[in-house]
Amino acid sequence: MSVLPQKLQGKALITGASGFIGSNLRRALLDAGVDVVAIRRGASPEADEGRSVVARYDDVAALTKLVAEEKPDWVFHVAGATKGVTYQDFQRANVMPTRNLLAALLEGHPDVKRFVMVSSLAAYGPSTKTRPLRESDTPKPLEHYGRSKLEAEHVVRAMGGSLPWTIIRPSGVYGPGDADYFNLFKEVTSGRNVFFGNRERWFSAIYVDDCVRGIVAAATSDAANGKGYFLCDGHPITWGTFQDAIVAAHGKRVRTLNLPEFFVGVAAIGGELATKVDGKPRLFNRQKAKMGAQEAWTCTHDAARADFGYAPEVQVEDGVARAYAWYREHGWM
Repeated sequence: MSVLPQKLQGKALITGASGFIGSNLRRALLDAGVDVVAIRRGASPEADEGRSVVARYDDVAALTKLVAEEKPDWVFHVAGATKGVTYQDFQRANVMPTRNLLAALLEGHPDVKRFVMVSSLAAYGPSTKTRPLRESDTPKPLEHYGRSKLEAEHVVRAMGGSLPWTIIRPSGVYGPGDADYFNLFKEVTSGRNVFFGNRERWFSAIYVDDCVRGIVAAATSDAANGKGYFLCDGHPITWGTFQDAIVAAHGKRVRTLNLPEFFVGVAAIGGELATKVDGKPRLFNRQKAKMGAQEAWTCTHDAARADFGYAPEVQVEDGVARAYAWYREHGWM
């Protein structure tokens, strides 16, 4: 069954099509009848679905030539980096490409129907467990990734009415093929359900198909032009509830371990020391540990529902079961 509820006519240019969200977005658009062109770096493999072109985000002239030739109806800017050592690393990966893509569109294809930037809940920072974030709240990112995403949002907003744009901030995206949440599934399959002081902390989640539906609905909605939106499934949960759903999908008894949060700090320092040795950025460091120490990362999808009819179809129990089945079928565990 197609992820998108309707057929679409037109062309889409996608960045980050080899990533988790981007690959699912590309597949859904292709299934809906869209001509999809993915921008990829020279070292990245060619897409097995749709077309792809090699381009560098620091080459505005080449990007301008590309958009002038392809004339996409929609540009979905999904590419970005969640790992880096310095803030400059995140600027190069998250801010510079956004700025240069917009410059290319202004010069080469100002008639684009919509530029959609996929940002992150991290751009606005944590919430409290009693009040999810809303679009009207003041952004307060905690670490380099969130700050760089917010800076990229400012670049988009600075376009004003020069180009049609929409910003999407997904909450925690999970589902088949995701590598980040997969570690939790792998632990459960090994007979362990492990918490590091986070069992009662809250977060908002969204199944990847719902995320894709929301992104496309926003891109094709006149009401979403010039606005930013949070996307989630509308039911904040604790990590305990989320991992219980994984245990239920596993269907076998596991050992639950409630370990002190102290170990998170030790692991974060270890990740940073390893980065100093080999220069390779780790996903886990003290900045990420600070994110994990917050009581809640939650948001609402009320604005998305009101403006373009966003209605998530997959709740956590079902989504986790689908993801678990996919990991098993594809030999991930």
